[in-house]
Amino acid sequence: MKFRYRRKELQVPRLELRVAGLSLLIVALMTIVVGRLYYLQVVRHQSLAELADRNRIRIRRLPALRGLVFDRHHRPLVDTVPSFDAVIVPEDVDDLSATIERLEQLLGGGNVAERLQQAEDDERPAYDPITVEEHLDWNQVVALETHQLELPGVSLQVNPRRHYLYGQLAAHLLGYVGEVSRTDLQHPGGYANGDQIGKFGLERGWENFLRGDAGGQEIEVDAVGRRLRLLREIPERPGDGVVLTIDLDLQQVAEQALGDRSGALVAIDPKTGYILAMVSHPAFDPNIFTGGITPADWHRLMVDPGHPLQNRTIQGIYAPGSTFKIVDAIAGLQDRTLTSSTTYNCPGGLWYGNREYRCWRKQGHGTLALHRALVESCDVFFYQVGAHLGVDRIAQWGHLLGLGQKTGIDLANEKTGIIPSSQWKRNRYHERWYPAETLSVAIGQGYVSVTPLQMAQLAAEVANGGVRYKPQFVKEVDALDGTPLRSYPPVIEQRLNIDQENLDQIRDALCDVVNGPGGTARKAALPNIVVCGKTGTAQVVAEKQGARTNEKALSDQLRDNGWFIAFAPKDNPQIAIAMIVEHGGHGGSAAAPAVRDVLEKFFALYPVNTPVSPAPAGHPEIQAKAPQPREF
Repeated sequence: MKFRYRRKELQVPRLELRVAGLSLLIVALMTIVVGRLYYLQVVRHQSLAELADRNRIRIRRLPALRGLVFDRHHRPLVDTVPSFDAVIVPEDVDDLSATIERLEQLLGGGNVAERLQQAEDDERPAYDPITVEEHLDWNQVVALETHQLELPGVSLQVNPRRHYLYGQLAAHLLGYVGEVSRTDLQHPGGYANGDQIGKFGLERGWENFLRGDAGGQEIEVDAVGRRLRLLREIPERPGDGVVLTIDLDLQQVAEQALGDRSGALVAIDPKTGYILAMVSHPAFDPNIFTGGITPADWHRLMVDPGHPLQNRTIQGIYAPGSTFKIVDAIAGLQDRTLTSSTTYNCPGGLWYGNREYRCWRKQGHGTLALHRALVESCDVFFYQVGAHLGVDRIAQWGHLLGLGQKTGIDLANEKTGIIPSSQWKRNRYHERWYPAETLSVAIGQGYVSVTPLQMAQLAAEVANGGVRYKPQFVKEVDALDGTPLRSYPPVIEQRLNIDQENLDQIRDALCDVVNGPGGTARKAALPNIVVCGKTGTAQVVAEKQGARTNEKALSDQLRDNGWFIAFAPKDNPQIAIAMIVEHGGHGGSAAAPAVRDVLEKFFALYPVNTPVSPAPAGHPEIQAKAPQPREF
């Protein structure tokens, strides 16, 4: 029997299915690749291109040089010097911890890690350099340069640093700069982290002129951030120069005259209102702020009992003492409650109600009229003048003469002081005014308080015939080549309706305060110049009824403040000065000799009849839109 073998047919997959599956896989992979390429080259093109460029090309911001500050004769007071800073770009560093450790060794310490962390907390853009140490000394600069290969990502950067040439001289007027704060960066103005900005004084008020415009550099770097070449540069525009009305020589003498004592001095040109010298002591060195003040220095300034950051010329509030008697005299003569022949008897005190108001001279001055009362500064005479005027009339004339209100000087945080009135007391204390309180006001005590600048204005108004100028300390703003861009002519705030005959009487008396027998300021006299002035001694602690204070027995902080205000020469005044010495005692001995030194230097610099502060060419005096004085 034969068997037939039938071969089974095998089922082979069709080729088309394999090809189709492989094709789908290839298409999917290509789709992913193309999508990824599209995402990188189209969607993320801009950001990735910038990141790549920043890895090779860096944009370095060039802060502008701040404008220089000059005195009235174009002698520099503030300039800018180069400062070497150590900066690091963390993205260029492989081992950041090791680099930080090595950098701190070369710098001799520092807080590099802390500054890096602070920059990261501030959301620093990638590849932006971080300043880790400022104002390197020469040894630190050499150390970093010679070990550059050991410090990938670290480099030296040269930045402008503000430099105050004379340290504490005119510190409160010039002010200081500091690094921009987060608040500064939130305001428009083109500032960046690390920029310097005016914080105080002139630096703050004239920031828009002094700051200039920043520039930039586009540089190519290698893999560790070292500079290879400059690709493109936009130069910065330096700030404009500011020319002050201050005279450097006079300012130095004024600083020396006040010495180590606390107080203030303001010298002003009575014909223009230009400030010639402005001193506030204790002072500070603005240079400590230029690189960021250290916590130790800031603490020292804050706990200093002398308050060195306070500008006493505009923020110091003091009782004017007997210098206020000038206001009484003007008010009494203008209101005709007082004449040149009016006499009062001074037995050493005046009983008013059940209290005795004493004169500074225990034995009294006898019977006297206005001239001698001003010369010898009789308190009893002016108690009577004040009582006849009343506090409200005294207040009206005090305000008219610029006391108890801001002078308008372009410095921040100026204080107003107080010239009290019956309405003022009702508003402040919800009490009525008592007539006896007027007696204290009449001799510049009680509620009365003024600033040294206001008193300098008062002296200038008596000197120039009753014109109140706005105090100014900037003469002009100049371009880099010295071309004047903006000038500041004198500004008349108000012309006072004071009879010249009355002013002449007061000037004659103030002349004898310095030059006549019995005058309280004979230590201010000059041999060939007729100086006029008025002393003042303002109590810091009140005397007890029935007892006289023994000033020598008081501690320094409880002694009287000494005032002296003056102008010279009598017939053609070129300078007016106000000075206060805190706890210095009598104004005639504490302040008058110092003012004499300033006047002596002034007339050595500017002989009599020599123009001191002529108005800028082509710029007449400006009449401010001030309310017209009322007729009293």
